[in-house]
Amino acid sequence: MRINTELVRELNHSSESRHHQQFEFLQEQFQQKGINTEALINKLQQFQVAIPSWALGAGGTRFGRFSYGGEPANLEEKIRDVGIIHALTQSAGAISLHIPWDVPGDPEVIRKLAADEGLIFDAMNSNTFQDQPEHQQHSYKFGSLCHTDRNVREQAVDHNKQVIDIGVSLGSKSLTVWLADGSSFPGQLNFREALARTLDSLQEIYRYMPPDWKLFIEYKPYEPSFYSTVIQDWGTSHLLANECGENAYCLVDLGHHLPNTNIEQIVATLLWRGKLGGFHFNDSKYGDDDLTVGAIKPYQLFLIFNELVNIPENNPAPAWMIDASHNLKDPMEDLMQSLEAITLAYAQALTVDRDALEQARNANDVTQAQEILQNSYRSDLRPLLREARKRAGGAIDPIGAYRKAGVREKLIAERGLKTVATGL
Repeated sequence: MRINTELVRELNHSSESRHHQQFEFLQEQFQQKGINTEALINKLQQFQVAIPSWALGAGGTRFGRFSYGGEPANLEEKIRDVGIIHALTQSAGAISLHIPWDVPGDPEVIRKLAADEGLIFDAMNSNTFQDQPEHQQHSYKFGSLCHTDRNVREQAVDHNKQVIDIGVSLGSKSLTVWLADGSSFPGQLNFREALARTLDSLQEIYRYMPPDWKLFIEYKPYEPSFYSTVIQDWGTSHLLANECGENAYCLVDLGHHLPNTNIEQIVATLLWRGKLGGFHFNDSKYGDDDLTVGAIKPYQLFLIFNELVNIPENNPAPAWMIDASHNLKDPMEDLMQSLEAITLAYAQALTVDRDALEQARNANDVTQAQEILQNSYRSDLRPLLREARKRAGGAIDPIGAYRKAGVREKLIAERGLKTVATGL
């Protein structure tokens, strides 16, 4: 199934009158505040968030998984599903692949299919946190890049090299490495030696990358190893990135932090050092819950974007991606909700009066600084997002349009009720 521009126009028809009224009212408010509406719309249209190939199917927990009808059974179907999301939102113009879950049969055919859907390939993701018996000789039960056995480390390094080769064939320019390496019991691991072995492995992977590629090093404080993880925090990721080279960066997953961590301060620090490579957006209540973005902590998301709208020259534009688990909702609806939350937080951050905020900070006027931030956060900028989507050819109400078009029902008719997305 595909969503074309003519269908989008038809789906928009019933919403246009009300949207026009709401947008005009917001535009008048912007004029009174001296905010350039057209500049904001242009920035929103340029802002694109990658959809991971593994997010198109139903997720689950260690207790079970409940399939969702019409799930994509192969990479081609996943690309088409992202194409539907992008056609409706005009903000999902990239897809990120996980190998070996989504190895392309013919890279040229896959590249053309993605291009036809208006998509490019974002970061490639390697997998050394699961055993793939058909692809490997040694087990990752006790680690991969940090393993005490050189043979296991070499296998993990070789896998990452293969992922880079696949990425080159698809036009990708970056590799994300997330490790499950760690220990579940005291005494199990020599911390210093494990980190040293990990660095040695990452440096070999880094040397293999093309010169125009970037390496993103992800961190996580716990799970699946509960006593220690080798790359447990942003400082360790930063250390490894510095040791690898100038094209190695830290990757921040919003769910990979202990409760109440000040993620916006981490973001600011990494930007200062020029080492913020990318984001995996999600939300959480207790840990790495992988919930819909903005479902639990929308204000923190705004505060993070309040740092991200001022990216210094020494830090390249970060890569944006959603990384969530859709246990109960239609995955495509969940992803569209996440895109809305991300884009809304970005738009709100763009409207912060920077000069007034700095004046309040310099005067140590704590109350006024808080008022400036919360005034932008409490502004309903959804009409602005709708106008940006409409002008780009997207849906005024993506989820409403998705349901009116009967997308899920048509996917079930095409694929059946019991298909399971690869990698899940």
